[in-house]
Amino acid sequence: MASAKATMGQEKQQHFVLKSGHSMPAVGLGTWRAGSDTAHSVQTAITEAGYRHVDTAAEYGVEKEVGKGLKAAMEAGIDRKDLFVTSKLWCTNLVPERVRPALENTLKDLQLDYIDLYHIHWPFRLKDGAHKPPEAGEVLEFDMEGVWKEMENLVKDGLVKDIGVCNYTVTKLDRLLRSAKIPPAVCQMEMHPGWKNDKMFEACKKRGIHVTAYSPLGSSEKNLAHDPVVEKVANKLNKTPGQVLIRWALQRGTSVIPKSSKDERIKENIQVFGWEIPEEDFKVLCSIKDEKRVLTGEELFVNKTHGPYKSASEVWDHEN
Repeated sequence: MASAKATMGQEKQQHFVLKSGHSMPAVGLGTWRAGSDTAHSVQTAITEAGYRHVDTAAEYGVEKEVGKGLKAAMEAGIDRKDLFVTSKLWCTNLVPERVRPALENTLKDLQLDYIDLYHIHWPFRLKDGAHKPPEAGEVLEFDMEGVWKEMENLVKDGLVKDIGVCNYTVTKLDRLLRSAKIPPAVCQMEMHPGWKNDKMFEACKKRGIHVTAYSPLGSSEKNLAHDPVVEKVANKLNKTPGQVLIRWALQRGTSVIPKSSKDERIKENIQVFGWEIPEEDFKVLCSIKDEKRVLTGEELFVNKTHGPYKSASEVWDHEN
């Protein structure tokens, strides 16, 4: 009986229940910059490492490969209903009439009849073929309410189980909530000990919106796996720095989507259940200084001369 209880406790820990009542696996495989081995990575993650959540996006350019990996996993005996697949609507498609065609394209590439979660990737509309950084006139007016209504229609028609947002601010989230009939189930954002994103995290908690942390290990320019504080905690717990950073995200109450294309690392990254970071070590990780956002959106949305966003701070509504 005790072992059954322990198993149930661990099972509960491995999922989060969304507002809709749907269950979301706590750890997912990220596929941003996943490269040519994406199909293999997805299949390995599901069939060998036990992942049940895969996070992708049209803009990543890998959805066909993700689809091949999902198909191979299902052919190996994994039920579709046991998988949780997330994708995202790109900025050039942020007009009401493009929402459904964009999703239909994603479903075709993923070889699926529905996806579990569909996000607005960034809350900014870009002109087709926009440059990086954008030139004058390439960041367009975004009809957030109209686009969200079309996202809600995808839920009503059974093409998507839940809808959510990425890279939102409290200001933009509250604007959306004023008109939404189906509130966002999930907000996905950059989050790690080097950028705790507390303001947005607390705002989501208050509004009953689940948070998914992306870039949990930081990035190439701020790789937290090599941070001495993280390394010290990892050595103490006999875990890898990556496992400590993923576990940190889980203990904060967020799901997390680490990315790796190495089989060994993919398997390591989900070995984060059945143990905890002790409170004193958790606090030490939370106290890492020099917090800063790695993904500022500047390259995508800022035109310092013509605007409408002339700084990264404006992209984030001067909230942090």
